[in-house]
Amino acid sequence: MRVAIVAPPYPLEEAPAPPLGVTYVAAAFESAGAEVRIFDYIVSRYTPEKIRMQIDAFRPDVLGATSVTLNFPGAAEIVCEAKRHRPSLITLMGGPHVSFAAERTLKDYPGIDLIVAGEGEGTITELMAGGFNPEKWEKIPGMVFRRDGRIVDTGPRPFIEDLDTLPLPARHLLPLSRYQALGYSISIITSRGCPYSCIFCLGRRMVGNRIRQRNASLVVDEIEEILSYGIDRINVADDLFVSSRGKVKEVCDEILRRGIRFTWSAFARVNTVDLETLKLMREAGCDSVSFGVETGNPEMLKMIRKGITLDQVRHAVSLCREAGIIAHTSFIVGLPGETAETLRETGEFAASLGSLYGYHFLAPFPGTTVREEVERYDLEILTDDWTRYDANSAIVRTSALSSEEMNRFVADFESTIAKAWEEMVQGYHDRTNTPGIDMQVEGHFRMKLVYRLLSEDLIEKWGAIPASDSAESSDLLQEALCRRIEETTGVEGGLIRRTIRGFVEKGYIRAAISGGECRWHWTHNNRIDRLYAEPESIADPGPLIP
Repeated sequence: MRVAIVAPPYPLEEAPAPPLGVTYVAAAFESAGAEVRIFDYIVSRYTPEKIRMQIDAFRPDVLGATSVTLNFPGAAEIVCEAKRHRPSLITLMGGPHVSFAAERTLKDYPGIDLIVAGEGEGTITELMAGGFNPEKWEKIPGMVFRRDGRIVDTGPRPFIEDLDTLPLPARHLLPLSRYQALGYSISIITSRGCPYSCIFCLGRRMVGNRIRQRNASLVVDEIEEILSYGIDRINVADDLFVSSRGKVKEVCDEILRRGIRFTWSAFARVNTVDLETLKLMREAGCDSVSFGVETGNPEMLKMIRKGITLDQVRHAVSLCREAGIIAHTSFIVGLPGETAETLRETGEFAASLGSLYGYHFLAPFPGTTVREEVERYDLEILTDDWTRYDANSAIVRTSALSSEEMNRFVADFESTIAKAWEEMVQGYHDRTNTPGIDMQVEGHFRMKLVYRLLSEDLIEKWGAIPASDSAESSDLLQEALCRRIEETTGVEGGLIRRTIRGFVEKGYIRAAISGGECRWHWTHNNRIDRLYAEPESIADPGPLIP
């Protein structure tokens, strides 16, 4: 059986890591015997024509996609486009959004055949064992689908007891060179589950309130596999990494025992960290920890069931500073009962901590307590346009505060940052900055360029260049590509040339000459590709789908 899994478009400005959920799903299908491809539209441009070409080339029997609320509409439309193109496809969706909006999804999108709710690996195993025969679906828990004009919900699936039975995420199916070009970290998990009940979070509903740990040795095996791709930064994406100090110690001790050197970050709660644990994490390579604080008002902390105090926040930030770890604190604007006074308290508290901090807006996702029980709170949800659920602007209001006032509070905070940034950019152009500041500014410009190279498929679009023979100078071929990108984007030529040269040297892009034409293309997986060809060699990569 052939299975295509869609990684739907997601704003690159939101710094998406290589999709962890997609690779767990892909690994579950592979483990059950399927031939699997990932159609990744996060780091390449999506068009209906492209997915039709990919479907015709691979000829899958099943096509699935995952999404969060923000990119759900686009993901659902991609699945439906695939179904229109090949009606015989069995189409499915999973992920946090559809898990709690399954019936509405099936009603609104007839091209989606079934929803896999919650943890999907066990459901996938049973679906594969039954050959995806619809007659057997009613006996498989964790699914919602149509049958004879009605919606059938087979009920929740029990959470996976032993996470060590899961295969490692199938990252080999991702176009990793593209993600490496972005420079984002790769995410792993060491556990699933969250015992807390914050009203704005889906954590405990998606992965349960009991923490299930992975074996520390297997976690570090996965870390070593990631590092073998040439990646040297990892993010521990557990809802609560420092839930068990003993388990954190096991993971860190194993990293140190193997002598692995890399940097990593993690999420934690302010009431679960201690100095000894943070120092051990720092010794094992952790350089930053993110804490969700949400508000500087004690009563609102109780109301949202956060389970922390402001003193605990202060203490955790202080411990990070002592351990040599950067502390990030995040705050939510627009919580129930928000007022001008509570925002003032939050702003003053955030500024007093001495940590890096920032704000995002409340996004009441399907499945969250705040959405399902909104009538209990001083809150009005203003839109069900899921594309606005990016936490970048206010989509709620309270009795005391409008969405415009919420937006203004964050805009005032960001204006100070924007002014400082403008001065850094001006200094870059005037050549008055320190080298370190210039590096920051150029890094920003480079990232914007990479966004365009990926999201507009510019390497594929402009990478076909006439070449006389395989002895054509690599430098000349690079220069021809750079000139085309410069003409298309208007970006400064020196930056383009430094960026492209770096990608070639690292093996992220490569030239292939055939029939008098050079084609520049992204390599799929730099670790695998370099086993077969040196960076300067030129080999035919086969048919390329733009």
